[in-house]
Amino acid sequence: MTASAENGKSGQAMHKPPVVSPQAWEAAREQLLVKEKAETRARDALAAERRRMPWMAVEKAYSFEGPQGKVSLLDLFEGRHQLILYRAFYEPGVFGWPEHACRGCSMVADQVAHVAHLNARDTTLVFASRAPQADIARLKARMGWTMPWVTITDSFDKDFGVDEWHGTNVFYRDGERIFRTYFINNRGDEQMGGTWNYLDITPLGRQEVWEDSPEGYPQTPTYKWWNWHDSYVPDAEPDKKWIEVSDAGEAAFRAESANEKP
Repeated sequence: MTASAENGKSGQAMHKPPVVSPQAWEAAREQLLVKEKAETRARDALAAERRRMPWMAVEKAYSFEGPQGKVSLLDLFEGRHQLILYRAFYEPGVFGWPEHACRGCSMVADQVAHVAHLNARDTTLVFASRAPQADIARLKARMGWTMPWVTITDSFDKDFGVDEWHGTNVFYRDGERIFRTYFINNRGDEQMGGTWNYLDITPLGRQEVWEDSPEGYPQTPTYKWWNWHDSYVPDAEPDKKWIEVSDAGEAAFRAESANEKP
């Protein structure tokens, strides 16, 4: 280890944790695991409460520019019921323009999981900026990003609290009516990118039977909808072999949970 690594960037000696036996390390891990599992349960409960938040009707018509031309907010759903719309800062005046988007927004973009998994849960993810489509296309190609990305052309960013800072808005489509169901920004935005985190902020959630959701919400057997991102087929039945594998894994998990100390 180099001297700088040993002392840290400040030059001060690092106050490292004690080195213990495997048995003591496992005991410490088990002690921390109790708190971690409590946090997981609290996160699940918060997501359940989020699914019961009131909705706000979107009465104004908004217009964006997409790769093929003008599109509406309704068009962004791509026929699905849920839309997650992230406001990324890429436009004149933003640090990095025109070669790069904002460093923070770029970090978020780099974390985005394959959108096929969201699509399989009736959910569309879209990024939105004020940069022209030609610049957005060039940036996406350079950075290897593939999520849909549109240009804001009206007051959408101001109306939904993302004109001066990044943020993620969630919408639900009921026929042609659109409702705003959730909004998260600041530190809350930094965790975004994973399929589960995205689904947990939607009104329908992960749509699995273990979730505490309002009556009548769509739910399917746990794990069974999972697939390789290049293998999703609309309205396909779960693969029989995957059902066997996932059932065995869930049974083992349940058995382990039942044997845990209170």
